[in-house]
Amino acid sequence: MTVALAHDYVTQRGGAERVALAMVRAFPGSPLHTALYDPAGTFPEFERVDVRTMPINRWGILRRHHRLALPFLAKAVSGYPVDADVLLASSSGWAHGIPVTGRKVVYCHAPARWLYQSERYAGEGDGGVRARAVRSAISVLGPGLREWDAAAAKSADRYLVNSTVVQRAVRNAYGIEAEVLAPPPGRILGSAATEPVDGVSQPFVLCVARLLPYKNVDRVIEAVGSVGGLELVVVGDGPERGRLSELARRVGGAHLVGRVSDAQLQWLYGHAMGLVAASYEDFGLSPLEAGSAGKPTAALRDGGYLDTVVEGRNGVFFDTADASSIAAAIEEMLRRDWSPDAIRAHVEGFSEERFADRLRSVVAEEAARV
Repeated sequence: MTVALAHDYVTQRGGAERVALAMVRAFPGSPLHTALYDPAGTFPEFERVDVRTMPINRWGILRRHHRLALPFLAKAVSGYPVDADVLLASSSGWAHGIPVTGRKVVYCHAPARWLYQSERYAGEGDGGVRARAVRSAISVLGPGLREWDAAAAKSADRYLVNSTVVQRAVRNAYGIEAEVLAPPPGRILGSAATEPVDGVSQPFVLCVARLLPYKNVDRVIEAVGSVGGLELVVVGDGPERGRLSELARRVGGAHLVGRVSDAQLQWLYGHAMGLVAASYEDFGLSPLEAGSAGKPTAALRDGGYLDTVVEGRNGVFFDTADASSIAAAIEEMLRRDWSPDAIRAHVEGFSEERFADRLRSVVAEEAARV
């Protein structure tokens, strides 16, 4: 049995990239096919992986700014056949379209946000240059890409999804019934090595998110600024960095530290009072990362957080992503007496061993049909 792996593009440090690494560990030695690969922009673990890129990867500007590749990716992916008994594709909109000589299993993080959640992806009510450019590109390319996307989805022999939210989205977008297989929280807390982050004072709460409009980091900055006696550390980078940095300067008490090493992230989770998760997420990964350190989460009662946060056990919810609701939830989280052991026990239900075992079973079942 020959197994090949795929991921949309390996240019970022995010939850989907951690899942791709978990797939690599589940199928050691299998190549990972991707459209774009930027070693400096993603996790260093990929340097030990047999990463195979498409011809589009020769354009350095696209490796560094993958959103610019939007008009070219459908053609690049469709023209890149893979020879394998089974292709396991980690996809948020592109890798599910890679042709394969054998069977195709798609692990879907979400149907393409730029097609099915375009206003949220661009930033609702955001009149900025980036938001206008995204809306313009989607208005021109959207109809053709939706047709391509639907055909790509139907080319799969089996669909797995990361959450009940994405299960519904896949059903609505493609008419496909998919199995929910929650991803693991990653291995960032599996080592005793930690590294302090300069300039961070306690007590603080943590926010881990790419700096994109739908992540609602601006509301978190405003919320923590209103609590008093508490600082905020924001881990992540993205096109909203400039605007959010200016907001942090006005509000005070917020530190945008950008990308950090796993050792630094481990230190931050270990020393934080808790996590604030206000994004519109398809799977709530960061509460599991915080939970690995025994820390609670104040989370938006929406999307993937409903799969990973249990009220009163490992976190509290706020119902709307506005600063006052987030602030009230943070204060409630800080008032409660949490059991780190109970929080860690909750996380154990999302182990990587469970994830890998199920992936290997699904791939073996599909290989038997070749």
